[in-house]
Amino acid sequence: MASGASKTAAVLLLFVNLALYFIIIVISSWSVNHGIKRSREAASVLSIPAHIFPIYFPMGNMATGFFIIFSLLAGIVGSATSLTGLHNIVQWNVPNLHAAAASSVTTLSLTLLAMGLACKEIDLGWMDSNLRTLEVVTIIVSATQLFCTGAIFAGVEDVSARNRA
Repeated sequence: MASGASKTAAVLLLFVNLALYFIIIVISSWSVNHGIKRSREAASVLSIPAHIFPIYFPMGNMATGFFIIFSLLAGIVGSATSLTGLHNIVQWNVPNLHAAAASSVTTLSLTLLAMGLACKEIDLGWMDSNLRTLEVVTIIVSATQLFCTGAIFAGVEDVSARNRA
């Protein structure tokens, strides 16, 4: 891959990821706030193990709490990675590209974890429209983050090969 093509692809994907991670942060934050406001009355009718469970959300199913927490975590880390990745890609030298690649792999692993929990929540059943939107955006951002990580690693290989020659 030519140096300019991988740089252009990485910058474009980082901007797309920044927007998608912002959407994830907004929906996840709303869900956490909604869960905190409504969990006391909703959890009061449950039996004891579920009553003391700290991650209970009155919407969705039993996987919703884990999914929302991990998607919020992935959204925050992904936003920070996208912003710093843009700075590192603009510099386009070996140390900055290695830093962008390392943070991109970390974000990819968190995003894939959130995507797995989204798939589990879909498998378990009922959820409302906000959670469906969060699931769809999480699945889409996991694919774009994978492509972005690939583009950054292609840039690392290209710049390293150019420096050796």
